[in-house]
Amino acid sequence: MIHHISISVQNPLHVAQVLAEVLNGQLFPFFPHPGSYMVFPLDENGTGIEVYPLNTKLMPGEGDNQCQFVEDATPTGFTATHAAISVSSSQEKIEQIGKREGWRVLRCNRDSFFDVMEFWLENKVMIEFLTPEMAAQYLAVTRPESLQKIFN
Repeated sequence: MIHHISISVQNPLHVAQVLAEVLNGQLFPFFPHPGSYMVFPLDENGTGIEVYPLNTKLMPGEGDNQCQFVEDATPTGFTATHAAISVSSSQEKIEQIGKREGWRVLRCNRDSFFDVMEFWLENKVMIEFLTPEMAAQYLAVTRPESLQKIFN
């Protein structure tokens, strides 16, 4: 189970506010890295999204030291890192929020298996939101017996 993910964006506070709205959750300052935030839908799994300033990178620490926050002088904002997150919000609410922000939102079908809402934070970082209907599709496809049929 993935409990949280981290992303870097141009405006961390605003993106965290929008994510909290879509997730029907709450945001909190991320004290270890000022200017960063954590968004929690306050579910039973402790699901969260850490939202860092765009120029933030995590680098391995030296020796026994944990990871370090490092500034990147030339961040682009584009990344292959993304997440699929089940939400209680409807497709209409997700589309409305994206339109209000001027961010790309698109319902997509992934290889005829399940649908997702591509939600492009600041038009650079993609989060796939799954409405309850879409989450049911995803869970049906990812059951062990389904995966065996698909990949064998």
